[in-house]
Amino acid sequence: MKPSGETTPLAESFQHAFDGIKAAAKGRNFRIQSAVAIVAIVLGIALHISAFEWLVVVFCIGAVLGGECINTAVEDMVDLSVKTFKPQAKRAKDVAAGAVLVLSIASLVAGLTIFVPKLF
Repeated sequence: MKPSGETTPLAESFQHAFDGIKAAAKGRNFRIQSAVAIVAIVLGIALHISAFEWLVVVFCIGAVLGGECINTAVEDMVDLSVKTFKPQAKRAKDVAAGAVLVLSIASLVAGLTIFVPKLF
């Protein structure tokens, strides 16, 4: 870590970000969500969805995977800072996981709205 006030070169900042994505990608939920994202992309290509529908799909994928990255960070920070059970620590982890669930449900609804009419 750099002392406060020092800046990190842009390339190094991107490397840290990619390292974070790789760390989150080791988690089961991130891998499941990535597989669902691939299915949505393949369906989008196969069903020739509109540009606006692509924007919705891409935003939903980004929101869910980004939310999972944040959830992973929260869980890791809580695990680092709390050695014994504390209700507040459990709540922080549960709320972060709940945020990903909310994003996932909203994305599912958006995906169903886009894909179901085209499939039937």
